[in-house]
Amino acid sequence: MGSADIVPGVSGGTIALITGIYEHLVHAISKIRFRCIKPLLKGNLKEFKIKFKEDVDYKFFIPLLLGIGIAMISLAKVITYCMDVYTAVTYAFFLGLILASTYVLYKQIAKVRISHVVLTIIGLILAYIFVSLNPIAANHSLPVIFVSGLIAICAMILPGISGSFLLLLLGQYEYMLGALQGMQMKEIIVFIVGAVIGILGFSKLLNYLLENYKEATMAFLIGIMLGTLKIPVVHIAGSLSGGLFPIISTVIAIVVGFVIIIVMETRFDYIN
Repeated sequence: MGSADIVPGVSGGTIALITGIYEHLVHAISKIRFRCIKPLLKGNLKEFKIKFKEDVDYKFFIPLLLGIGIAMISLAKVITYCMDVYTAVTYAFFLGLILASTYVLYKQIAKVRISHVVLTIIGLILAYIFVSLNPIAANHSLPVIFVSGLIAICAMILPGISGSFLLLLLGQYEYMLGALQGMQMKEIIVFIVGAVIGILGFSKLLNYLLENYKEATMAFLIGIMLGTLKIPVVHIAGSLSGGLFPIISTVIAIVVGFVIIIVMETRFDYIN
């Protein structure tokens, strides 16, 4: 999820869905409570531990957050290098990931209805319009970084919607990537605080939709993922040089990305 969230156009929520932890993730976030803060402020560590275990699914969150954090810190330079130097192949790989991910979402729908098709078309149109927007010029003050974290995190847990691309539109993507690489703790902490507040509120809405309108929600998300395909397609078309080899390598990258997701989904579905 951390690796995916770094890349504009690829969603960490998609990876969560493929690996079979998506609904657990949304449910666990939506159920977080803060009853443990009161005994902590009173210095009652025993009661704090009891309330913390009741309020937070820490056995789930600790390894997940460690994985996301390690991936973001260690792979930020690698991914940005590949995007700059091997643009067509890198985005072709992402294209394969997204295409396969729409298939994974499609499998979540037991029976396709007209309403599902309509929701998919609506999601596609909205996503296409969204990714066609131009990045806004914004400063990098702490309040702006806080709001950016609050907004972007909502996209990061949605399959098909890239939180990184949302940061790009907000004019904060390159700045925050640089802050991550340079370990600028003040900016990172402010962004995380905004993200935590945003995800706690948004997850409750998402959890309600998944519990009560799962298939309709999945149909809408399929449309969103199809609409966001414009991002890798534009990058591929704009960076392909002449000759047969670049085209072949691009096609291979798409196939590899597609196959990896299908294999992962099959494997994790078997485990679950």
